[in-house]
Amino acid sequence: MHIHRPPITGRKVRFAIVGCGRIAANHIESIQRNADRAELVAVCDTNPGALAAAVASTGAQGHATLGSLLSAGGVDCVVLTTPSGLHSQQAMEVAAAGFDVMTEKPMATRWQDGLSMVRACDEAGVRLFVVKQNRRNRTLQLLKQAVQQGRFGRIYMVNVNVFWTRPQEYYDSAAWRGTWEFDGGAFMNQASHYVDLLDWLVGPVESVMAYTGTLARNIEVEDTGVAALKWRNGAMGSINVTMLTYPKNLEGSITILGERGSVRLGGVAVNEIKHWEFAQPDPMDAQTQEASYQTTSVYGFGHPLYYDNVIKVLQGQAAPEIDGREGLKSLELLIAMYMSARDGKRVSLPLAY
Repeated sequence: MHIHRPPITGRKVRFAIVGCGRIAANHIESIQRNADRAELVAVCDTNPGALAAAVASTGAQGHATLGSLLSAGGVDCVVLTTPSGLHSQQAMEVAAAGFDVMTEKPMATRWQDGLSMVRACDEAGVRLFVVKQNRRNRTLQLLKQAVQQGRFGRIYMVNVNVFWTRPQEYYDSAAWRGTWEFDGGAFMNQASHYVDLLDWLVGPVESVMAYTGTLARNIEVEDTGVAALKWRNGAMGSINVTMLTYPKNLEGSITILGERGSVRLGGVAVNEIKHWEFAQPDPMDAQTQEASYQTTSVYGFGHPLYYDNVIKVLQGQAAPEIDGREGLKSLELLIAMYMSARDGKRVSLPLAY
């Protein structure tokens, strides 16, 4: 793809945030933490109250519509923290206006929408960034390093658990939550970062079989799901997700078992190294103690680090860590899980393009 715009030099990178809800606060804080190189110049929300609060707390220019924000211009990158089902259409609008796009996860709720976003950004010559801030967690960075260095030898088994809680009030807090069109269920919304780990850490998945259920919440989508996976490298594993854990978030974990190593990252959000054992010692083993960190937030601390990469890319100093194509990998896996659960059969990857 060809990027039309030159690197940003001699001034701060200008961001605009579209959607001033729950996750927008992490983005606002991340831009503030990188204030030496970045600034928030505009915010947008269709809800006048949310918009007024965002303008008051940030001092950014407020817009009631995306069209108004785009025509005002003066931004480098437009950040979409809107309901997931809106990301695709909004990303295409932003691309058509000639601005780079950053979208929260999941990048879209439908496979074709994800493909359309990537295509539209390619054709407009703009960048598409997909937020996967958990990859920047120190614990996962170490695990990725261990996999890349071949410390496990052949990987045999991978298990991911997301045992969290989302009460009915959470789904009732906004009309879009818990809907197929705008949100997606436990797999796609809450566990999407964990689905991302399956491909990022272990490699391409060959096929998947899944069950989903809506056991306790009054929502369209699933509150609980399980999937069995087989990777192209022969590894097998599962992902188990529920938003019904009593009485609070209990676990976000990944276990990888290989011929020469066993690792389990646990805690509420893969923030603690519970087990780390390899046949051959390595200097990285000394870092495992300090890598575990206590977090009260399932979002982790990765957003500011994610922004660091985006800012460097826009300044022409780095390659993007997680672009639209990388984002499609986890979307493809999510869609395959939903297809399998719906049709009661095994789904092979890649999906038809």
